[in-house]
Amino acid sequence: MADSVVTKIDEQVKKNKVMLYMKGTPDSPQCGFSAHVVDILKSYGYPFQTEDVLADQHVREGIKHYSNWPTIPQIFINGKFVGGCDIVHELHERGELEPMLKEAFGK
Repeated sequence: MADSVVTKIDEQVKKNKVMLYMKGTPDSPQCGFSAHVVDILKSYGYPFQTEDVLADQHVREGIKHYSNWPTIPQIFINGKFVGGCDIVHELHERGELEPMLKEAFGK
C-alpha cells in the first residue's frame, strides 16, 4: 500500500468532521448501500465530505487498509471510524447517530 494514499486518507479523515468513502457521488451514488448512507446523512442537514472510491482504485483499496474494514461505504465522524451502511443504519434507527453528528459540529 502506497504511503501517499494512506497519508491522503488520513488527512481527509482528520480535516473533515464527517468523511464518507462511497461508490459514486452524493448526487449519483453507484450502489444502494452508498445511496442509503447519503440519504441518512442528508436527513440530518449537517455538511459532509465524500470521496468516490470508484474514481481511484488506490483509494478504494487504501481505505480498506486504513480502517481495517472490508466494505464500502465507510464513514468517519470526528476522525473516528464509525462503520459501514449497516452500522450507520442501526445508529440512525436507535437515535444514536444524531448525537455523534451534533458533537462533531459542537451543537
